[in-house]
Amino acid sequence: MIQLSAEEILRVLPHRYPFLLVDRILELEPGRRAVGLKNVTINEGFFQGHFPGHAVMPGVLLVESMAQVGGVILLSMDGHQGKLAYFAGMDKVRFRRPVFPGDTLILEVEVVKHRGSFGWVRGVGRVDGEVAVVGELSYSLIPSETPAPAGKVLVAAER
Repeated sequence: MIQLSAEEILRVLPHRYPFLLVDRILELEPGRRAVGLKNVTINEGFFQGHFPGHAVMPGVLLVESMAQVGGVILLSMDGHQGKLAYFAGMDKVRFRRPVFPGDTLILEVEVVKHRGSFGWVRGVGRVDGEVAVVGELSYSLIPSETPAPAGKVLVAAER
């Protein structure tokens, strides 16, 4: 099983501080599945306003953490290095428990289907074995030098 350190993740994902939301990859099967780890600390900038006196990791960032682990799976595949993975949609996303400073979030993500430059992953994030977030994410892979389409929405292929 492949493991990736923080430095190795930086060679795969384009994300950087303060938006890199995965600290380590504990298990990686390129093109199939990965398990990532996010140490949630009170030093995260979003805790300043979410919420004062009751720090909770925003749900959208829980989903983004899952997506970044999914990005490691996809961008580790032969021929996909250097590409960008854009969100194309989210389905069945549910938040089951809050994530607080001091928690260790374990994110398990698997590829459901990949066809051409489109696909779907399914993920679950847990803290101390309890499910914090689950969901299915669809994506589109594009070359990193391709500018984002102005005024257009990327549409995933039919399932």
